[in-house]
Amino acid sequence: MAVVTRFRISEVAALSGVSGDTVRRWVDSGRLAAERDTHGHRVVDGAELAAFMRTGADAAPGSARHLSSARNRFRGLVTGITKDGVMAQVEIQAGPHRVVSLMSREAADELALEVGSTATAVVKSTNVAVERDTPGGGRHG
Repeated sequence: MAVVTRFRISEVAALSGVSGDTVRRWVDSGRLAAERDTHGHRVVDGAELAAFMRTGADAAPGSARHLSSARNRFRGLVTGITKDGVMAQVEIQAGPHRVVSLMSREAADELALEVGSTATAVVKSTNVAVERDTPGGGRHG
């Protein structure tokens, strides 16, 4: 039997990069399903949250400082996992950002990731392309 991951409103807010009030508005408007736990607190099922975040909820990015040479860290919710015999693809929704990692199946199995669980994508790259946005929101040549 799989363990059901459930998140309190404050945890959903932290994962989504928004305030708790925003999450409560999502719940109150019916955009995000929530139920009450045994203590009366509203909680959101991890798989439901993953589906909601996959749709690109209007979230702002969060940030955190860590002692690491990799400065790009995206904490978020695992929204998809695809495994074959050798490789695995893991998708993480970190606020408005979708991060996809390709890794060995062995590494994915050792991490014991599941859709609806939290994870941090740590990105270190020697090549990062930057595009300039124009005032109208489009890209500039």
